Amino acid sequence: MAEMTAIPTINLGSVARIPEGQGRCYVVGGEEIAVFRQRDGRLFATQNRCPHRQGTLSEGVMGGGLVICPLHAHRFNLKDGAGTEPGECVKVYTVKDADGEILLNLVGGGKAC
Repeated sequence: MAEMTAIPTINLGSVARIPEGQGRCYVVGGEEIAVFRQRDGRLFATQNRCPHRQGTLSEGVMGGGLVICPLHAHRFNLKDGAGTEPGECVKVYTVKDADGEILLNLVGGGKAC
């Protein structure tokens, strides 16, 4: 019989901890993950560190499905992690709002574009 493995989903707590239009960093399994809450309430999750100079993306400006690194203004698509600079991308994670709680899915350790 095949062994079933559970999907590693982590409850990060209340969605209300992230103001609309901002991000927040969570440390999960030793990895920094930025969770963003758009003004329309949609959630996105990416690695927290920019691949260019390790800026903290959770502290960047976000909107329109993008986050802008606070150090050098590199931009990343929150849906697929694609950067606007050639060859740059960030890992993205599946995240959702479940009855006001943030649920982060860690399957695959995050997809890179």
